[in-house]
Amino acid sequence: MLYRTMPKTGDTLSILGFGCMRLPGNRMTVNEPEAIAQIRYAIDNDVNYVDTAWPYHNGKSEAVLGKALRDGYRDKVKIADKLPHWLCRTRKDMDHYLDEQLKRLDVQTIDYYLIHALDATSWIRAKANGAVDFLTKAIADGRIVNAGFSFHGKREDFKRIIDDHDWDFCQIQFNILDKQFQAGIEGLEYARSKDIGVVVMEPLRGGSLAGKLPAEVEHIYRKASPDRSNAEWALRWVWNHPGVITVLSGMNDRRQIDENIHIAETAAIGSLSDHELRTVDEAGAAFRRLMKVPCTACQYCMPCPVHVDIPSAFHFYNNKYLFRQGFMSRALYIMQLGGMQEKQPALASQCVECGKCLEHCPQSIDIPAELKKVRKEFEGRLTTKPLMFVLKQVMGRRGRKKEGAR
Repeated sequence: MLYRTMPKTGDTLSILGFGCMRLPGNRMTVNEPEAIAQIRYAIDNDVNYVDTAWPYHNGKSEAVLGKALRDGYRDKVKIADKLPHWLCRTRKDMDHYLDEQLKRLDVQTIDYYLIHALDATSWIRAKANGAVDFLTKAIADGRIVNAGFSFHGKREDFKRIIDDHDWDFCQIQFNILDKQFQAGIEGLEYARSKDIGVVVMEPLRGGSLAGKLPAEVEHIYRKASPDRSNAEWALRWVWNHPGVITVLSGMNDRRQIDENIHIAETAAIGSLSDHELRTVDEAGAAFRRLMKVPCTACQYCMPCPVHVDIPSAFHFYNNKYLFRQGFMSRALYIMQLGGMQEKQPALASQCVECGKCLEHCPQSIDIPAELKKVRKEFEGRLTTKPLMFVLKQVMGRRGRKKEGAR
């Protein structure tokens, strides 16, 4: 494992951090035994930075991480957690949530504490509610050690927030598709010029830069290096940048952990050749030509008041174009969101354009407008009901075959 030093704190951190937003289980629950085993496995293999937040896994992520850090594991890592400022109406609320997080984690102090998902407006509101005083006193009384923020906004606002407080570190979204998005490379370099260490989230863009990729992108990567995985290309590109201290990966499979640890053993700053950098640029351009909606499946838009599964709707919509699987994408959309596998349908057509999701989307996606496109693509009146009938028949036959085989 390679390590880098956080400029202001002096801490030596593993370049691979364990993100606890996508633990094994689903968005509402966690497979605790497996999650604990995976977190400890990563720590046993030299990962020393773990990241969680109040809303992850419907509030269960922090408690699971706390259990994983028992039996001596707490002393081996730095914990990062985040203030849910949107729930704070007063200065007192900030203390309340921090104290509750300490209880969930079962620790006395949090090493790296961030104000979660800031943009220009939310930072102004947080300051007005006493955020600066809160951070100062929380450091003074030992409940937190270092203060930072995670960011989802415009580049110029990122710079203003950087300059508006004596931050120890920050966290930004950064990957081969988001070089100019939100803080971007310019923001990364600006933070570095101020000696503020950067933690990177979404290096694989919600997993869309790993696993199976569009044929055009696969061809570009395989031509350059037949044996290098898609995940390795994306992670090495992020780690190649000075200023990046730790990269968070939402690992929920032992193979993912092993692969990422292996990559982190050699992914030094400046280790990519000019040819490799050109390859990544070419792959990123091909991806952007094909992607319809820049959704990372972060789940911040959820739950939807009318039960639309927004991330899944965009996932199937993007897959239709990224992987050219028109019928399969539509079939999976109908099967998974049409109420066939769950009692509650979650289709794009249920959207009433209330706008609640717009307040929380880190990517600033016009979600209602994009959902209309999903509805048009996947919910045509002449084919949705017949397709659902066919799928129900197929699923029914499979179920009967399994029953008869017993």
